[in-house]
Amino acid sequence: MTIAALESLSFGLGRMAEAAAGAGHRLSLLTRDRSVYRHELAVLPPDALDVVDVDTDDPGAVRRALAAVPDLAGLINTTDTWSVPAAELAAALGLPGADPASVRLLRDKRRVREALHAHGLSRGTAVSVPPGPEGAGEVLRAVGLPAVLKDSAGTSSRDVWIAHDEEALHRALAEAGEQRLAGGLFAEAFLAGPLYSAETLSWDGTTRLLGVLSRQTSRASVVREEAAAFPVALPSAERAGIEAWVGRVLAVAGHERGFAHVEFILTADGPELVEINRRIGGALVGEVLCRTLRTNVYTAMVDEALGRRPALLDAPLVAEGPAYGFVLVYAERPGVLKGWLGLDELAAFPGAVEWFPVRVPGESVTHVGDQRGCTGMVLAEGATAELAQHRAWSAAVRVRPVVADAV
Repeated sequence: MTIAALESLSFGLGRMAEAAAGAGHRLSLLTRDRSVYRHELAVLPPDALDVVDVDTDDPGAVRRALAAVPDLAGLINTTDTWSVPAAELAAALGLPGADPASVRLLRDKRRVREALHAHGLSRGTAVSVPPGPEGAGEVLRAVGLPAVLKDSAGTSSRDVWIAHDEEALHRALAEAGEQRLAGGLFAEAFLAGPLYSAETLSWDGTTRLLGVLSRQTSRASVVREEAAAFPVALPSAERAGIEAWVGRVLAVAGHERGFAHVEFILTADGPELVEINRRIGGALVGEVLCRTLRTNVYTAMVDEALGRRPALLDAPLVAEGPAYGFVLVYAERPGVLKGWLGLDELAAFPGAVEWFPVRVPGESVTHVGDQRGCTGMVLAEGATAELAQHRAWSAAVRVRPVVADAV
């Protein structure tokens, strides 16, 4: 039988195919652009999975492609962009899956904030604002400064602005007015404190915290993720508190089954939600979970797709592997990527440093202010997440993307 994946995160296909095979199924990837997965497909055996080329923005075309999949047993989706279509298709085809209504709620960051505020799990609420100068008064009245402006359906840290003063607020609103937002613009209070993400797995009222990932973002007013490390060493009481809190947050948000990547700020008064992604973490998060916990966590994704309680929820988990840190390497300006300088230096650095390319030479880089500008990632290991992060950063600064002007 076959398990289909409606698109996927750029990394993790190999782990997913292995998990499907372990359950006696074959993985079939439906994608509109297989170049997104070039690194994974290049290192996997040719027969590791099937790749079906289809316009995944066309529900009819996807449904026809799924109808042609032999003995379809389940549907997996690990992206935000296709989470709602995947839920709707699974429901229409009678496959196990999340309630499409709950998925639609989780794809609306404004509604999630409002729901948490109504249940006492967020100190502030969210307010819709029109992009452009006319939105400033509403932000100042309802939220105040500093404030965060977001696209309610945004992904990959796109279209997120931090406004610390009125000049920055007007600039952010003007920039928002020039963007084609996936949802609507809204504002919420700025949260002071370090950024983390809780990597969780849930099933019908039970949520397990697999670990906490540290996250570093750029200092610019437009948010860009720069680095991450796992697992963060937390005092047992604080870890238990975060696990209980994230369980309540996910329950209010209607997330009952599967992975969740829950970003939060650890404020002076405790954790406050940034956003919920109903999937395993992106970039190299899934890979470091597998390595650190010494198990293929993607088996839980396959279990969920087949409608059964993931064994990972009950398995003893001890972080026996080393900790990991990774750094995203961005192009400094738009243009055509010619390659990288410094890759041959990585072997000299401590931490068993690895390079994971996201783009290939010859590819155009149009945006450098968000994750679309990432050309690759440097991964390093260490005895602690802090040490691993330091090693990854020291190695990553030696990698320099070479970008030429577009013709």
